[in-house]
Amino acid sequence: MKKIQILGMGCAKCAKLYAAAEAAAKELGLEYEMEKIDDIGRIAEMGVMMTPGLAVDGKVLLSGRVPAAEELKKLLGGGK
Repeated sequence: MKKIQILGMGCAKCAKLYAAAEAAAKELGLEYEMEKIDDIGRIAEMGVMMTPGLAVDGKVLLSGRVPAAEELKKLLGGGK
């Protein structure tokens, strides 16, 4: 099961990334768990300086933007 983490303080882009990541995971048929991380200390510990950020299984894959749907699917493991 993949753990998809959205890093951000609750801005509109963070909400958009959360919804897009969840939609992409469902479309790919992944077994996943979504987690919102809004603790600034934890976000900084993960190395994200610009939100929103996306991490999968604890590894930060992008920050500071909301990717297009196809890129998001690739990041989530759609290339399996």
